[in-house]
Amino acid sequence: MSSPVRGKGADVPEVSVVPVALDAQDQLRFETLVLPHLDAAFNLARWLLRSGADSEDVAQEALLRAYRFFSGYHGGDVRAWLLQIVRNTCYTWLEKNRHGKEMTAFDEETHATASLSRGDPGPTPETLAIEGDNRERLAHALESLPPRFREVLVLRELEGCSYKEISVITAIPIGTVMSTLSRARRQLQLALVGHAPQESAHEL
Repeated sequence: MSSPVRGKGADVPEVSVVPVALDAQDQLRFETLVLPHLDAAFNLARWLLRSGADSEDVAQEALLRAYRFFSGYHGGDVRAWLLQIVRNTCYTWLEKNRHGKEMTAFDEETHATASLSRGDPGPTPETLAIEGDNRERLAHALESLPPRFREVLVLRELEGCSYKEISVITAIPIGTVMSTLSRARRQLQLALVGHAPQESAHEL
């Protein structure tokens, strides 16, 4: 896949939600609360799966799951709730269809204890995308990262999620989110200059 970096407002496919047992009030709440976040849902699926056709299918499946279980949604951050469903659906698909090739072991203790006091982490991916018109290069660099790193960068930099939202979506502590994001940014910078393999060998 060599698509450009997508942020908010990206085009998304038409969504046809299969009718299930939702009453009229819940149907209206779903349309009002969830549907505005379709672009974020499809964007996350695209970046995690790195395949347009697969990501559309999986995002559709995630939306159907969200629709079916919406009666159990009792408030809170609806975008984080939806993206958590999308993320879990993507990883389930990866495990079934790619036999672990896309999965990278995630050692929470290692990530949680990673130092955050190494000075300025450098420019963010968003800044790198703007500087020098490097969107295509950034897209390739992001695609080269393990899914765990890719997701926190996409959620933080492209979707503008807070650390708390990312913590909810990924089901990891906020401190781990921060350290993982720091590591992901460093590896992205290395990927941009062509040294990602060395980082992968030592840190993953």
